Amino acid sequence: MLEVIEGGIQTTVQEYPGRVGYLNLGTYPAGPMDHFAFRIANLLAGNAPGTCALEVTLGGLKARFNERRVVSVTGAAMQPTLNGSSVPMWQSFEVKPGDLLALGMVKAAGGFRSYLAVSGGFDVPEYMGSRATFTVGGFGGFQGRGLKKADRVPLNPASAGNKLAGRRLRKELIPSYAAEWEIEVMRGPQADPDYLTAEDMDLFFSKAWKVDRNSNRMGIRLESHKWQWARATGGVAGGHPSNILDNGYAVWTVNICGDQPIILVADGPSLGGFICNATLVHASTWKAGQLVPGRDLVRFKEVTIEEAISLARRLDASVSERSIEREY
Repeated sequence: MLEVIEGGIQTTVQEYPGRVGYLNLGTYPAGPMDHFAFRIANLLAGNAPGTCALEVTLGGLKARFNERRVVSVTGAAMQPTLNGSSVPMWQSFEVKPGDLLALGMVKAAGGFRSYLAVSGGFDVPEYMGSRATFTVGGFGGFQGRGLKKADRVPLNPASAGNKLAGRRLRKELIPSYAAEWEIEVMRGPQADPDYLTAEDMDLFFSKAWKVDRNSNRMGIRLESHKWQWARATGGVAGGHPSNILDNGYAVWTVNICGDQPIILVADGPSLGGFICNATLVHASTWKAGQLVPGRDLVRFKEVTIEEAISLARRLDASVSERSIEREY
């Protein structure tokens, strides 16, 4: 059992890949915003990569354990402490009954979300094929919401002992969370020449877009821009050229709502009436989960389908025991 002393800004139980297969019912998959850090945290703790773990946004989580476990913390630099003493990130360590684990607030540079995995994983009910928290719908995870003070989150059984402690991700594989990001995307489904101009798309791929402070697990808003547009209006869909007849949105697509680009992320809307000029590839979506609202800059890099597949294979191959070493 994990007892929540402080829930932090937003801490949810997530599972990877989430609630897949329900877009036709209006439900995005949820799951972790940064699937790489999430899966590595589970590997370090001796779990399957997709096992239920905690996503901690911005920081502030404090939790007490009532049994011996092995845990790991990955992702944004939240300076975790165990009973007041610093513990390493990207490395597994043992906790004992009564131990207090605390995650501080993320520093000025260093990502936005951390992941806490516990050997055995969290024992929450399955809902629509997944245990991931869908914050917009209020279901999945722990009672369909973020954790709060006095919550007691059950854990699945796990083998005793500390053989899993001291496992760490190889240093060269630990991501660097800077204030400027390059995110790989593919063009479309609604881009040039029918909706935007070629000049619009050139600017989209060359401009450093600032992340708006009004960003969350539904959408990461970017700064507004006056586009040229390839047409004067949306026709029967509406007066603004960004309007189209309502259609299904891809997961992790860049939606242009009027003048503002918005990356639709883990809990995003499944359909709507605005164009989507580019879509993040699998190997780049984790980066969106670490963007700091109100500070970070994003440049989009166009890749081909062949490049996207290669990037995905390389990233997924790194989520394996071959990437783990022992400190002791």
